[in-house]
Amino acid sequence: MFSFSRDFMQPGRSPAIAENGMVATSHPLATMAALDVLREGGNAVDAAVAAVAVQGVVDPHMTGIGGDCFAILAPANGPVVSINGSGTSPAGASLEALLARGLAAIPDSGPESVTIPGAVATWCRLVERHGRFDMGRILAPAIAFAQEGYRVTPRVFLDWDRGQDRLRAHPAAARQFLRDDRPPQVGDRMSNPALARTLQAIATSGRAAFYEGEVAADIVATLRALGGVHSEADFAGFQPLDTTPIGAPYRGFELLECPPNGQGLAALIIARILDGFDLTDPALGEADRIHLLAEASKAAYRQRDRLVADPAHIRFRLDDVLGDAPIARLRAPIDLSRASPAAAWDLPAHRDTVYVSVVDRDRNVVSLINSIFMTFGSGIYAEKSGVLLQNRGCGFSLQPGHANAYGPSKRPLHTIIPAMLRQSGVPVMSFGVMGGQYQATGHAAFLSQVLDRGLNPQQAAEAPRSFAFGDTLSLETGFDETIATDLALRGHHVEWSPDPLGGCQAIWIDHERGLLVGGSDPRKDGMALGY
Repeated sequence: MFSFSRDFMQPGRSPAIAENGMVATSHPLATMAALDVLREGGNAVDAAVAAVAVQGVVDPHMTGIGGDCFAILAPANGPVVSINGSGTSPAGASLEALLARGLAAIPDSGPESVTIPGAVATWCRLVERHGRFDMGRILAPAIAFAQEGYRVTPRVFLDWDRGQDRLRAHPAAARQFLRDDRPPQVGDRMSNPALARTLQAIATSGRAAFYEGEVAADIVATLRALGGVHSEADFAGFQPLDTTPIGAPYRGFELLECPPNGQGLAALIIARILDGFDLTDPALGEADRIHLLAEASKAAYRQRDRLVADPAHIRFRLDDVLGDAPIARLRAPIDLSRASPAAAWDLPAHRDTVYVSVVDRDRNVVSLINSIFMTFGSGIYAEKSGVLLQNRGCGFSLQPGHANAYGPSKRPLHTIIPAMLRQSGVPVMSFGVMGGQYQATGHAAFLSQVLDRGLNPQQAAEAPRSFAFGDTLSLETGFDETIATDLALRGHHVEWSPDPLGGCQAIWIDHERGLLVGGSDPRKDGMALGY
């Protein structure tokens, strides 16, 4: 399927190789915690929740119990299922009230941006239905790191440093996450005893410990003090959605994504468009492949912004979007020599999410993603309970009449999307690409690197990336200057990306050889490990 060869005199990393179980995350402590669970007899669900809970402590700028979660689960015996753990806006949310204030967008650090966090309810449902261990064992590593402390790693410091102004806007958050009014440095020890107490309560009492009682009351009081309209009833009534993954063919495989309100639909559209081009053709250069990905992304994201919303507020037939005829209409205008007009965007950019991939001995497969949206989310911190709150409400539109318009008890368009690949109905890869708006493009690009170019998961994660967003085609600095010049001549507004584009984790399952092959993105601090 792919090559394992590389130049061992050049920088890089070999893929992880194992047979009994494997974990791939973007933080070493999360990978180790999950691998311990697997080695002790826990299954992929137990390990995935253990990993993401740890990351909510050690990656506080990216994820946590104040955020949302989506997952795709392929049980060893049973159909593939997915769960939508995106939170809703409060029942008192009003588009008219925001427009009366003259707002053109939802303030990303205000209470209006905070939706009910869905992560804890999602973790609990996954463990109750599919796990082997109890929440006490699963959350034990996260509780220990929150109580006793952890050391800040290099990529965590970079993002923490860049997000410090959001923390200063909220005194409670600044008290917890800054030291002497500055971010912790690489190697500094940080802890969060209040969060440890809340995690322990969840370990003991499950979902109710977060959505009812003292924790919910603390979060609601914090938000209402800032002008929020959230209520304890909003928390008590929240439930994640059980869903069925949607899919599309690519090179004889099937790409699976969560259905809307996540943007997985856009990833499927991009893959369907690219499936009509022979990307293995040796006549195609790197600039050609970047151009085709950019053009497919523009077409897909226009569809995404039109169609993706709370599933209770929009209906469409998948075949009308992913069928041969509609995809052919999107593919036909693509000209290899000329860039099309830029896609319109009315949603904020962000890059802060964590993704976890786990496969266990029995070949249960979990693809899970968790996020608080922007760096440190809204910056609003419920100090007694240690909960930093997301700002997923920024995914709503303020356009009256739009299916994704802000309103009461609605789920916004979501950028976080786990993915899975299967062949003949059998899962062969669990993967995800962090990076906000980039994620749908990232899924298709990563898939092409593996299936079209024969790269193993680690090589595919290390490959340089591009992203057509708004009127700009961003290139990572791993590309040659001649490629940028070529793309500019085709009409792209090319810029060198100031930041790495996303982060990727993936595990390939070679059922014939009984082999697991994992990769973890060098743009993060994490790793893939197996046993």
